[in-house]
Amino acid sequence: MPPINRRELLQTGSLLGAASLAPALLAGTNGPSTTSAESLTQHLYESLSPQQRKEICFDWNHQDPQRGLLRTHVANNWNITRPSINDDFYTADQQQVMREIFEAIINPEWHERYDQQLEDDMGGFGYEQSIAIFGTPNDGKFELVLTGRHMTLRCDGNSTDHVAFGGPIFYGHAPDDQEDAAHTGNVFWSQAVAANGMYKMLDGRQQAAAQVQKTPREQLVGFRDQADLPGLPVSDMSSDQREHLQGVLKTLIEPYRHSDQDEVVACLKAQGGLDACRLMYFTDHDIGKDGVWDNWRLEGPSFVWHYRGAPHVHVWVNVADDPKVKLNAS
Repeated sequence: MPPINRRELLQTGSLLGAASLAPALLAGTNGPSTTSAESLTQHLYESLSPQQRKEICFDWNHQDPQRGLLRTHVANNWNITRPSINDDFYTADQQQVMREIFEAIINPEWHERYDQQLEDDMGGFGYEQSIAIFGTPNDGKFELVLTGRHMTLRCDGNSTDHVAFGGPIFYGHAPDDQEDAAHTGNVFWSQAVAANGMYKMLDGRQQAAAQVQKTPREQLVGFRDQADLPGLPVSDMSSDQREHLQGVLKTLIEPYRHSDQDEVVACLKAQGGLDACRLMYFTDHDIGKDGVWDNWRLEGPSFVWHYRGAPHVHVWVNVADDPKVKLNAS
């Protein structure tokens, strides 16, 4: 199918209003930033010296010997280029712009929580984090990718066909490498609380269908043949259960800017919405043996949100409007 024209949709109005998810998602979404991550990326690019561009800028289709098409790669702990943001490779002004890009990608209500994750996992923003720019901002396709421990974030100027977020993303947090059953201090555990609230709404038959005995390898978030999927079909849920699941989805996309939230909803809608998805709770890694599922997954034809909460939180996200989009993960 042709790619969603996200630029046109975002200019003419919110995608949420046209989606079945609208009632649950409209409340509390952050408005668009006055300065976009993309315009800031252009400003950063123009400030780079020839030496800096040689180190961190790449052709749109640059192939890495180990990672393949580099701009599409995602991992749980990696640096896309050598210089860290806080290295003296960059000027203080450039470092400030990179911080502003990060803040423009993230919902302002989540800045403090993301800063806590960064402090716990890397010592703060800019430490052990790196960026790369693919293509040329304001001259065709381009994308900035920001990576580090427990982070792969992107801004793409709506350059990348078919996908939300500019491609697959990753987030996570480890206030302790081996967390307790309550995941004390984990800024993303509220998402699992919402998902477990969904589980409690299911009847016995539905709970049995939703339980899956073995958690798949966490990076396996490529799109799969739906006929082979385990778990509970959302189409088998009652109307009040579906409404609650809409709230779970709202919780999942809440940390990101409004335009990225809209892209997720548009991509999901293009492949049948939540009704085309399955919900899975993995029973093999239950911290505390309390029946509060640490590992769970919401998956559809071209939608995967894989939440691994044991021993600490790793979340892999792959969302597109076409299941033919290939995954590049490690």
